[in-house]
Amino acid sequence: LFFVAANVLEEDSMEQDIESPVTIHQPKLPKQAREDLPKNINKECAKRKIQRYVRKDGKCNVHHGNVRETYRYLTDIFTTLVDLKWRFNLLIFVMVYTVTWLFFGMIWWLIAYMRGDMDHIGDSTWTPCVSNLNGFVSAFLFSIETETTIGYGYRVITDKCPEGIILLLVQSVLGSIVNAFMVGCMFVKISQPKKRAETLVFSTNAVISMRDGKLCLMFRVGDLRNSHIVEASIRAKLIKSKQTKEGEFIPLNQTDINVGYYTGDDRLFLVSPLIISHEINQQSPFWEISKAQLPKEELEIVVILEGMVEATGMTCQARSSYITSEILWGYRFTPVLTLEDGFYEVDYNSFHETYETNTPVYSAKELAEMASRAELPLTWSVSSKLDQHAELETEEEEKNQEDQNERNGDVANLENESKV
Repeated sequence: LFFVAANVLEEDSMEQDIESPVTIHQPKLPKQAREDLPKNINKECAKRKIQRYVRKDGKCNVHHGNVRETYRYLTDIFTTLVDLKWRFNLLIFVMVYTVTWLFFGMIWWLIAYMRGDMDHIGDSTWTPCVSNLNGFVSAFLFSIETETTIGYGYRVITDKCPEGIILLLVQSVLGSIVNAFMVGCMFVKISQPKKRAETLVFSTNAVISMRDGKLCLMFRVGDLRNSHIVEASIRAKLIKSKQTKEGEFIPLNQTDINVGYYTGDDRLFLVSPLIISHEINQQSPFWEISKAQLPKEELEIVVILEGMVEATGMTCQARSSYITSEILWGYRFTPVLTLEDGFYEVDYNSFHETYETNTPVYSAKELAEMASRAELPLTWSVSSKLDQHAELETEEEEKNQEDQNERNGDVANLENESKV
């Protein structure tokens, strides 16, 4: 049983980044027994699993491997330190200060040793380089006092040591640079706008339903803070593999999804939760996708919300994604905004809730074709009426011509009779 549980935990850890629309409970069997399961069951499970490109929390599920030009990380050491995890950042922070204190403490001790200050400890007639410096520990403490500008007043440098004065200048300048670099790094890491994105929420599911007589793909965004996101804008990308006409296979091809770029609806005033709508038209990648075809598609919608934090003025970006199992066909979002006594109240308990609505199961392309077919009889009736009108006009002209001929014939007969 212990080995079986270990195998199950190992499989769960290996598949933590893989999400499937249907939760599959596999039997707790030994590895050999699991391998002997019918292959069709394994194939069905493999089909249901969809690898995310961007996780729901906004983190990109991409790992960079075989990077040979690692020196590029050192050329931008400041960004490298800011991107490190907190435990490594704090370790480097402590190590940098400790190494600099030890390094200069060693130099102060060497200067005192080479000048012979260690041999004249307690001699009042001898002027040392640093007063009351009697070993490496005191040299280390003097290095800390010099670099941090503490100045206890017990160990001080004298004017009879020019090499010590030069070292004091070098340590002061270098210590200021180290302080500026490390404190700036910590400040930027603390004030990173990534944490502001934690209070920007996206709906758990996206929905497809009719809006103003058109089939639309919609999702909801909201801000939990009272301080707003300035100049907020929304973008959406469709992540789907593609094969070109020339036979080239493009994995994870990115296609832009229009969420109001041409009309300005992508620029948001995010005070209360908003429903972002994408009209499924001929330019939409969902033009030919119906309700029955949607679960069969292997696609992912990545949504990106950007803006400036009102409190700090720094740019913030929040991301989320929707796979096919998280796109609900024929649903709408439950309203969350209500009017109270003198203010509007947002109920975030209903932020992710949806309700079912009447929506055709056909694709937008099929609905457009049905609408055009419904208009065709009207066109036919107009053309037939025009043809009938033209035929009547030709018949009337023929009758008039015949009447004219008959009249001409009668006149000719009268003239012949008169001549006789």
